[in-house]
Amino acid sequence: MENFFTQVALINDKINGFVWVTLGLWILLGTGLLTTVLTRFFQVTHFGYWIKHTIGSIFHKHVSGHTNEKASISQFQALCTALAATVGVGNIAGVATAIVAGGPGAIFWMWLAAFFGMMTNYSENVLGIYYRRKNAHGEWTGGAMYYLQDGLGSRRGCKGLGRFLACLFSAFAVLASFGIGNLSQINTIATNISSAFSIDALAGISIGSSNLYMLLIGLVLMGLAALVIIGGIKRIALVTEKIVPFMVVLYLIGAIAIVITNASNIVPAFASIFKFAFGTQAVAGGVAGIVIKDVVTWGFKRGVFSNEAGLGSSVMVHSASNVKEPVRQGMWGIFEVFADTIVICTLTALVVLTSGLVDLNTGAMISGSNQVTLVAEAFGLRFGAIGSGFVAIAVLLFAFSTVLGWSYYGTKSWEYLFGTKSTIIYKVVFTLMIAAGAMMTSSLAWDISDTFNGLMMIPNLIGVVALCGVVKKITDNYVDRYLRGKDLAPILSYDPKTQKEQAEALAKERRC
Repeated sequence: MENFFTQVALINDKINGFVWVTLGLWILLGTGLLTTVLTRFFQVTHFGYWIKHTIGSIFHKHVSGHTNEKASISQFQALCTALAATVGVGNIAGVATAIVAGGPGAIFWMWLAAFFGMMTNYSENVLGIYYRRKNAHGEWTGGAMYYLQDGLGSRRGCKGLGRFLACLFSAFAVLASFGIGNLSQINTIATNISSAFSIDALAGISIGSSNLYMLLIGLVLMGLAALVIIGGIKRIALVTEKIVPFMVVLYLIGAIAIVITNASNIVPAFASIFKFAFGTQAVAGGVAGIVIKDVVTWGFKRGVFSNEAGLGSSVMVHSASNVKEPVRQGMWGIFEVFADTIVICTLTALVVLTSGLVDLNTGAMISGSNQVTLVAEAFGLRFGAIGSGFVAIAVLLFAFSTVLGWSYYGTKSWEYLFGTKSTIIYKVVFTLMIAAGAMMTSSLAWDISDTFNGLMMIPNLIGVVALCGVVKKITDNYVDRYLRGKDLAPILSYDPKTQKEQAEALAKERRC
């Protein structure tokens, strides 16, 4: 078994290097820059507007109230399910990994990825709503596969290309769901729980390269996940809308408390981020040096792992929303990236950098903790065993909710490839893989996740770039109608029948 994992790691390293260093980063940054310019820096110029119509509107019934539409979810439930998939291990262990491997400067590139990623995610969601349709169960179904097939595929001579890229994206998304959405999340849960709440009697019984304690954790998580995943999007949304707000607020309170107690190090921490963002610094205790390319790579990789902007993943659940206006759901995509990376990841970075675990003058790691337990050590320095236990519980909630969210993404991708009726096969396999995730080595689980993220990102971003004109047209139409008061027909769907139905429903909503 160890030889098998060694071979997997070698193959994965070669693919990962090509996808991320040679190709992926430039496409990711370029797409974000393009969508930002075409929408006239919407995330900045309309900051107050999208804040008001996202987090500022959650108490409005049409946003957070449960919908009566069959197999449809509210805008707030869509956000919570999307955040469940994005607010996960990437916000805790992912940030720590970026600092360990890329130094404090990697955080700057996480911010940059998020700034442009806001409009990439916005564009994905706009296209997702515009090109969605109902499946055999009456569910709204959308995602990169559909705007590749019906958007890019509608261009002259691109029908075959659109269909090919749609299938490619779906296949990579299914594989990615086992990486970013399963193995790495479960492995981090098991590692943190076994570290914070050790049971030597169980940990001492070896099973291959792991132990009985890790296996039991995996089996318990597998059972809990099965109860939710088999129930589909309605049950997933019901669970995530309760877990996500609770876990985010709880973690933010804990992280802010740590940063406040280390207030004297806040300014030096920010200084180290900017200082090492563009230069060479010592890492790993000063043994190795990291060049600017590696700092950028780790910052972008962990940024994408955290907020998923550019992957085309969260659009699948946003497309299940009862919203009529594509731009409305697009703004939730902006908020999703903002909350995930600019707020939560920044606080995690400050927790690590202000706690004395990193030499802020040289960028060298002082702590000997690995990427998974580094944040737990920072909490433990201030709050002892309670702090470490708090992080273990936070990781459990964050990562488990990510598993639920990604199970839906994998299900919709499988559905595109093999049909609605066969999705039960995927759900069973996905659930069984949870136990395997607890037994894997941490580094391999993360490396596989990075590779699959990059692979599904490429066809998705090709679609976003090809259809950025459609995004601009829909955005301009919305801005003209709502912000400039022009009397124009709304642009809601590529399908004439759906366009008519949604326009009538929207007019009825506005009259009420």
